[in-house]
Amino acid sequence: EVQLQASGGGLVQAGGSLRLSCTTSAFTFNDYVVGWFRQAPGKEREGVSYIDNRDGATWYVDSVKGRFTISSDSAKNTVYLRMNGLKPEDTAVYYCAAKLDVDPIYDYNFWGQGTLVTVSS
Repeated sequence: EVQLQASGGGLVQAGGSLRLSCTTSAFTFNDYVVGWFRQAPGKEREGVSYIDNRDGATWYVDSVKGRFTISSDSAKNTVYLRMNGLKPEDTAVYYCAAKLDVDPIYDYNFWGQGTLVTVSS
């Protein structure tokens, strides 16, 4: 069973930066797609970014392009999300998740606990 743990959240002022980490127990780490999601109070969960560890392909939701960067370290079985230029609207609980196929028809089937990011104005 694949296990994931998100960490690195905290309280920052607008314009600040944080780096989130997602550590995994996967022995075949390079076979997985790992994504970051967030859920703000009163809103639906949305996809933020993903990285396909098979080829390094990445995707970002429009609202974070140019500010967030996803990366992967196979030696540590860890995916990072560097968040720069944070805005109050980025405030949410951030979750990481994994799946074996990049095709969007397949749901993410492995989920970690969330880490809270709070951005003050």
